[in-house]
Amino acid sequence: MSSPPASPSLRAFALIGGFEAIARGVTLSVYPLVLYRAWGDAVIVSQIYFAVGLVSLFTVLTVPLLARHVPRRWLHSLGVLLYLIAAGLGMLGGKVTALALLSAVMGTAIAFVCYNANVLDQVSRDDMGRLETLRLFYAGVGWAIGPFLGVWLLRFWHGAPFLIVAVAALTMLACLWGTRMGSTRLASFTSTASPNPLRYLPRFAAQPRLVGGWFLAVMRSCGWSVYLVYVGIFAIEGGLSERVGGLAASVASCGLFFAPLMLRWMQRRSLRTAVRTGFVFSGGCFIAASMLSTWPWASIALLVVGAYFLVLLDLCGGLPFLMAVKPSERSEMSAVYSTFRDVANILTPGAVWLVLQAGPLAAVFAVGGAGLLAAWLVAGRLHPQLGVPPAQRPRGTGSLGR
Repeated sequence: MSSPPASPSLRAFALIGGFEAIARGVTLSVYPLVLYRAWGDAVIVSQIYFAVGLVSLFTVLTVPLLARHVPRRWLHSLGVLLYLIAAGLGMLGGKVTALALLSAVMGTAIAFVCYNANVLDQVSRDDMGRLETLRLFYAGVGWAIGPFLGVWLLRFWHGAPFLIVAVAALTMLACLWGTRMGSTRLASFTSTASPNPLRYLPRFAAQPRLVGGWFLAVMRSCGWSVYLVYVGIFAIEGGLSERVGGLAASVASCGLFFAPLMLRWMQRRSLRTAVRTGFVFSGGCFIAASMLSTWPWASIALLVVGAYFLVLLDLCGGLPFLMAVKPSERSEMSAVYSTFRDVANILTPGAVWLVLQAGPLAAVFAVGGAGLLAAWLVAGRLHPQLGVPPAQRPRGTGSLGR
């Protein structure tokens, strides 16, 4: 009887994340710019992102239902194929780019659920921190170079960034099958298991640590949404080059290369200290940027600094939730957790839509900063010893808290 295939290595997981970063990063600043070109109104751009966020949330919630009938590797492949559809629609340009954005977001939602489910199934809790560091380091090239490269390529042909998306998606698909990530067989379900994550909301709501960890992930994602979508539009309205948005995204993403140093800093402190540090400094920078909006370059510089603290949160902000998930609920809670990005993609443009009815675009950064500071307050309720190895904890603090 043949032995089961070995689980993918941490490097294999990081490799998949790296190619996905290229597929997403190269159009990160292209989408808001092209949409703003097509409609010429930040409010309409916010409405488009709001509608796309709703569809993405629905997609995430239906993935467990699809998993009943489609093996996980095939389902993950479907998410990657949606990147290819987005690339084709993006090459058409103009207002059709809104459909490209929709396809890309749906692909991200499906791939994210499958990726996290694979991590929870095949990576030990002790290795999760190492995986996050390695994944972010591999993704550094895509996130650091992609945004500026995408905007720069628009000078030559509006479809050039989407051509790179197509190549990255095909490569990611090859790696997905080459590393044998995810099963090609249907997962077995017990008679009590439900493929509908909505049925797990009562269990989710009954566990404060899960709710708190999910809220922290939502607010971190809201901070990134504000930064990545509206910094470029703010620069254009402030009389700066349209390439500033792509440059700001790339400069901020360079923080991924400091992930190993950030991990060393985190290892000497509790997870609560690391998470609170990221939220308080990013929130403070966003609010200060709003106050200095009459000096666009000063505002953008502060936003970039705030984004570096968001990178710190990318490294550690998801761990409070992942460490609190019970093994028996990994698949379902993975789907619930994955909604954080989609909820943020609904909350952020919805809030911007309301803010722009009464204030300037710079006020959006103040509201985003306030949300990050709210997360700082919530993070204060994390257990002081969360993430500290048992051998390094003072006596009597072995528990992770209730």
